Amino acid sequence: MSIGQTIGANLPALQVVTPLLAAPLVLLLRSPRLAYAVTLAASFASLAIAIALWQQVATMGPISYAMGSWPPPWGIEYRVDRLSAFVLLLVSLMAAVVVPYSRTSIAREIPADSHTLYYVMFLLCLAGLLGITITGDAFNIFVFLEVSSLSTYVLIAFGRDRRALVASYQYLIMGSIGATFIVIGIGLLYLMTGTLNLVDMAGRLAAGGTSRPVLAALAFLTVGISLKLALFPLHQWLPNAYTHAPSAVTAFLAATATKVSVYVLIRFYFTVFGESLVFHKLPLPQIMLWLSLLAMFAANAVAISQNNLKRLFAYSSVAQIGYITLGLSFDSVNGLTASIVHLFNHGLAKGAIFLLIGGLVIGIAKPGAVPPAPTFDRLAGLARRMPLTSFGIVLGGLSLIGVPGTAGFITKWYLILAAMESGQWWLVAAILLSSLLAVAYVWRFVEVAYFRAPPAGQEERCEAPLTMLIPAWLLLAATFWFGLDTSLTVGTATEIAQQLVRGQ
Repeated sequence: MSIGQTIGANLPALQVVTPLLAAPLVLLLRSPRLAYAVTLAASFASLAIAIALWQQVATMGPISYAMGSWPPPWGIEYRVDRLSAFVLLLVSLMAAVVVPYSRTSIAREIPADSHTLYYVMFLLCLAGLLGITITGDAFNIFVFLEVSSLSTYVLIAFGRDRRALVASYQYLIMGSIGATFIVIGIGLLYLMTGTLNLVDMAGRLAAGGTSRPVLAALAFLTVGISLKLALFPLHQWLPNAYTHAPSAVTAFLAATATKVSVYVLIRFYFTVFGESLVFHKLPLPQIMLWLSLLAMFAANAVAISQNNLKRLFAYSSVAQIGYITLGLSFDSVNGLTASIVHLFNHGLAKGAIFLLIGGLVIGIAKPGAVPPAPTFDRLAGLARRMPLTSFGIVLGGLSLIGVPGTAGFITKWYLILAAMESGQWWLVAAILLSSLLAVAYVWRFVEVAYFRAPPAGQEERCEAPLTMLIPAWLLLAATFWFGLDTSLTVGTATEIAQQLVRGQ
């Protein structure tokens, strides 16, 4: 077997091993410049591997990779299907965009002696998120979840504001509770099936019927994963974490962490427990429907009242998660398509917005000073000083609203189709009304940035560096591209939804 064939056969392992081995290497180098170079190489390698896996799955079907030559279900299996390949592509793409941005961003937001540690934690977080997505073993989902969570706590704490430590601690407490619920649920499933392999577990649960421990496992996993994905009202950790973390960290987490948690929820609901139990025998769809609506309206309403732009879009993320879980509650191909598409589309749009806000924060800071919070009183007349940044934030906001031509419109369209398909016309009105709330908070930024005069002495142009603008605008371009050409996103999501609803 040639080297190329050997690498191709081991791509699932390399997807996780690449950033995982790069992390201790960066720590040993102890040079910020070399740390950046290694992290950049690892992130681009992860993206290349994700693209290769995507192509392999498209041509050959699901990939089963046995770790240590122990065949499943006895050994640990890495399993890549269309859904996991889609999420791997999102996570690795965001890493490849955020790392080039990070070099300029952290130079202003993180003390110089912590730059190497930042790259170590970023690589561990990336490895954890990729591992959660690719593993076919329930306990390894928990292990990789802890790897990503522990590194995330450190990344959030890097923020210069003391409140970053409080936000990190709050997330640590709530994240630990969620992880405890998840491991209890996995333990109960192991008790009832005697296996940790997800595919094998699903077969044994289907053959063994429903019992109280299985229902308890479903309840524990639902609550634990919902806390990780910040489903209302378990979202309390998210606004503070996104607001006070460094800009690059906020952008990466907003685009990936909650999306991977949604992936885990979909995986357990449709692959392990089965659609019949979750959506037909239990009232979970109704519960998820009302929690999603509360997220869409309450979080959007709170966003309107925020004075900090970063916190405003943090609450917007809670609302957008509501759209994802609303799609799940329909238990239909169109609804599930909307959820899966929004994993990708919202990741692009919100990642771009937070990257632009990071550039904005540096732009309004005095030379050599710690970047201030992006409060609205500091953003008056911003469009005159930072036209590209301001316009980019508005474009990202259009996607959150769901304006036709943007990726966000695709999600709203399929949610409306799912609502009409189920005969729930009142939900169509609810989706449209919640979008109007998004118009309100985006307009707040437009009004301040475009229709107010800048403070005296701050009229000069101070646009963000190109190293920060280019990654953000690449994501914005993708947001509009996938709003016009949906062959990749909707085509893939529809295929995945059909397979999951059929129980494949």
